[in-house]
Parts: sequence; C-alpha cells; structure tokens
Amino acid sequence: MAEQIETAETTRNRTAYWLIAPGAVWMALFLAVPILMIVYVSFWTQTTFKIEPILTIASWKQFFSSETYIGSLFTTVRLWLIVLAATFVLGYPTALFVGLFVKSKTLSTVLLVICVIPFWTSFLIRVLAWRPMLGKEGAINILLQKAGLISAPIEALLFSELSVVIGMTQIYVVFMVGPIAFMLSRIDRNIIEAARDLGASFWRIFFKIILPLSLPGVIVGAIFVSVMVLGEFATTAALSGRKVNLLGNIIVTQVGSLKWALASVVGVILTIIMGLVIAGFLRVVDLKKEL
Repeated sequence: MAEQIETAETTRNRTAYWLIAPGAVWMALFLAVPILMIVYVSFWTQTTFKIEPILTIASWKQFFSSETYIGSLFTTVRLWLIVLAATFVLGYPTALFVGLFVKSKTLSTVLLVICVIPFWTSFLIRVLAWRPMLGKEGAINILLQKAGLISAPIEALLFSELSVVIGMTQIYVVFMVGPIAFMLSRIDRNIIEAARDLGASFWRIFFKIILPLSLPGVIVGAIFVSVMVLGEFATTAALSGRKVNLLGNIIVTQVGSLKWALASVVGVILTIIMGLVIAGFLRVVDLKKEL
C-alpha cells in the first residue's frame, strides 16, 4: 500500500514538472538569459567607434559621474510617483462606481469596455492627440479663455513635465481602473449592508471594508502602471519637446549611437528599480493569498 502511494506521488510530481517545464524554459530563454546578457554587456569596453568584450566598469562610472544621467534617474522616479498618484486618484473613484455602485453586470462590462476603447487606436496616435489639445492655441487654452479663467494661453501645458504627466495619466489610468474594479465587484454587498444597519457612515465603511478588500486590485494596478511608466520614452519624446529625459529616453539615444555598454548600464539600473518597486508592492499584499 505504501509503495502504491509513493508511486502515485512520484507520478504526480513528474506530471507537475512536465507542466512547469515549458513555462520555465520560456522564462529562462526570454527573460533570464536576456537580462544576464544585458548585465554582461554593461561591463564591456566602449570606445568611440566600437565595443569590445573586455570587462571594465568605465560605463558604470560614466553614468554615476554624469549630472545628466543622475538627473534623468531622479526625473524618472519623480514622474513615476506623480503619475502613479494621479492614476490612483482618478482611477479609484471610476473603479468604485463601475465595480460597486453599478449593480448590473452588463452595464458594468459596457463601462469597462468604454474605458478600453482608446486602446483600439495606435499608442502613438493617442500620445500625439494631446498636442492640439495642450498647445497655446489648443482646445484647453481656448476653453479656459472663453470661460474667462485665464487672460493669456498657458504655455506650460505643452512641452513640459506637466504635459508628460497628463499624457501618461490618460494612457495608463485604465490599468489602474481594471484591477480595482475587478476586486470591488467581488465584495459581498451583504457586508456593506450589515455595516449600514449597524450605523456605520459611508467613510467608515469605505476605510474599514471597501478599501482593505480592494487593496489587492490597487497593488496590481500600481504594478502595471509602474512597470509601464518607468520604461516610458515615447510619451516623453512626443510631449516634452525633448526637454524631459527619462531613463528610457537615454537607452533609446545610446542604442541609436551604438553605445551598447552605456545603454546596458541604464537598462540594468532600470530593471533593478522595477524589481525593487514590484517587490515593495508585493510586500504590502500577498497576491497569491488574496487573488
């Protein structure tokens, strides 16, 4: 009997290994190996006209000794925090309405599809569409002037950090709305009704019940937004007039100049930042347990 149980367990373990194998091979070939290659290339010797596989830390020294690169690092982190906060502030009320206040599942699905409609168009078109909106003679300035709120066009709306934040927030807010709305839709409304019957106010219900139960969705949305914003370069190039440089823009510039070593250094630093951010979020909520 013991032998039969042991044989059954061995068979299950072998089956599990075979099921895991394709994913493990895929992750090794297309995630682990490329990351290790980037780390390796970051230590290559870079000259003006060529790069050689002679290990050195010259490119790392060049990055950390440059005020431009360090400034881009801080700018990337600052804009990430601003966009993350903006997507949460705009996305959570929307998700709260769609996921909790709308009782019809059909209507809730329709509203989520409406949120996703902008993704049916090209990413670049969605970014460039902000130019005629934010320009000196754009729609926003015209509306503000006609409303009598301003006497002259606001030049800071375009080709500035503000325009980059506006563009990124509009593009990525849906990634915050989706996961939060999903978690909110799973909340048992009987719990909320019971809290109301006991005399709890809306804000007490929100902070004691709704927000804690929706926190996994907030964390998932924050991870989605963080990964995409930290790796951004297209929105910055299109809306800042190249006045704002993120780490992603530096990578594009260095690759275009065939400076693979320095581009790899920036890539490694960006990967480390993303890893720390994701690890930090996962420390807040155990997603395996909650989801």
